[in-house]
Amino acid sequence: MARTAGTNKGVPRGPLSGVRVVELAGIGPGPFAAMCLADLGADVVRVDRPGGAGLGVDPAKDLTNRNKRSVLVDLKDPAGPGQVLDLVERADILIEGYRPGVAERLGVGPDSCLARNPKLVYGRMTGWGQEGPLAQRAGHDIGYLALTGTLGMIGKPDEPPTVPANLVGDYAGGSLYLVIGVLAALQHARTPEGSGQVVDAAIVDGASHLATMLHAMLAAGGWQDRRGSNLLDGGCPFYGTYETSDGQYMAVGALEPRFYAEFTDLLGITDTAPERGDLARWDELRETIAARFKERTRQEWTAVFEDSDACVAPVLSMREAPHHPHLAARSTYVEHGGVTQPAPAPRFSATPGAIARGPALPGADTADVAADWDVPSLTKAATEGTTEGTTKGETN
Repeated sequence: MARTAGTNKGVPRGPLSGVRVVELAGIGPGPFAAMCLADLGADVVRVDRPGGAGLGVDPAKDLTNRNKRSVLVDLKDPAGPGQVLDLVERADILIEGYRPGVAERLGVGPDSCLARNPKLVYGRMTGWGQEGPLAQRAGHDIGYLALTGTLGMIGKPDEPPTVPANLVGDYAGGSLYLVIGVLAALQHARTPEGSGQVVDAAIVDGASHLATMLHAMLAAGGWQDRRGSNLLDGGCPFYGTYETSDGQYMAVGALEPRFYAEFTDLLGITDTAPERGDLARWDELRETIAARFKERTRQEWTAVFEDSDACVAPVLSMREAPHHPHLAARSTYVEHGGVTQPAPAPRFSATPGAIARGPALPGADTADVAADWDVPSLTKAATEGTTEGTTKGETN
């Protein structure tokens, strides 16, 4: 079960304590990247626009805005760009997720920002990248994965490709690569000869990069260019999921011979299963495994395998996962503000991250940020602005 996260507002936490980040509010991978930096201790100020519209999520429940502070700035107001540039002058990193050219038209593009702060790391998060034939096209995770070959490799061979939520594109190929990029650029900027620079994080680039090992296997003849036909994509009968008698599922990953031997022994098919190395009989082996799993419930099979090295695990739902004994023991999920949520990751022995504050409400911190960052131009916005609404911005 998730435990309650610590609060201790105002106490520096994490290895990025002291790093200042300006996030130009958007949706999807940009906010998640900024959340990752905030979870690691950075002071992230999200610039929301008055009356903006998001995805219909209650701002108080938008976990990607946790550990941040929010200010309201209208970039279409004559004073707006100057207020953002005043923040930029005091920041280490800026993150934006507009289509190429939008930030420039708003007066907060790389040239304007780097002129005010030559050491700034300017992170740009898009789907298609800053240039190329599709750069100005709208897009979403599924399209980026489709063009990179990633989507086509996920799913069963006789069914349409399986959509992996928006985890592989937006967050793995997008957010996490942006985080890697801005932190690497920050390291460079802080060297004596270093300078600020622009980080172009495109989801198509990151999603392609994630498949480097598979491209190596493809080149070496160890991977077939069709889904559901390979060792790691469900084509292998001892690397996949199987339904249990109660309609739930177990995940099997018994690739190595000694793990496979333990798996077949505990499953009770050692004497009846076809030889694992006989690829011509893999369909028969799959049927043998499937029939056996259908004889018991997920809970019963979990009990059979839980103390083994057979590499078998129950397939849990999002609501079930926080209650798993291992995840509970590690506090992989925590509770903050009455909401159970994933804890910051990864973990640090000397500078642990934490959830110090819940999701930033639009504009709620304008006065505090104006004082903490010494930005007088925000003071007027703090006294005259509204705290209602969220932001979507101009998306990828």
